[in-house]
Amino acid sequence: MYAIVEIAGQQFKVAKDQQIFVHRLDEKEGSKVNFDRVLLIDNNGKVNVGAPVIDGASVSAKVLEHMKGDKVIVFKKKRRKGYQKTQGHRQYMTSIEITGISEKGGAKKAPPKKAEKPVAKAETKKADEKPAEKKAAPKKESKPKTVAKPAEKKAADTKKPAAKKTAAKKPAAKPKADEKKAETKKAAPKKESK
Repeated sequence: MYAIVEIAGQQFKVAKDQQIFVHRLDEKEGSKVNFDRVLLIDNNGKVNVGAPVIDGASVSAKVLEHMKGDKVIVFKKKRRKGYQKTQGHRQYMTSIEITGISEKGGAKKAPPKKAEKPVAKAETKKADEKPAEKKAAPKKESKPKTVAKPAEKKAADTKKPAAKKTAAKKPAAKPKADEKKAETKKAAPKKESK
């Protein structure tokens, strides 16, 4: 008999009297702990699979000791950049021994599903009514927006030719300034000659 159980975020295949290492648990050494997230139980060929867990099933275990795992060296390097970094890590772990696997009431899931379906249908009806109301309101708002957009485009078109006319006037003003400079230059030599 074996079971697949989730312990501290990881899945393990466990059997009775088996010792395994898991991520650090909060329980003290020598204490007993139960894991209720059992995903599968195989009892001499009779397989019970949960969806996702088996209701009422549990795995009991005894905490043997808390320890650190083997040292792992993490080395990072970027070639031709002068970068290298070395870092070590030791994972905190707990050694546990599986004392028993119990399966209870694996077939109690069908009646709750039947009770949930009518509730879901009622919710979908309410959900269908609300979007229909929401869809009608934006259509009314969208029509005035389309009417306003052509008017804005016409106003923008009328403004563009006016901007071109002002641009044409500016170059005409520049030659006048050049003429004044030429007059001042001519006047300056006359002063020197006197």
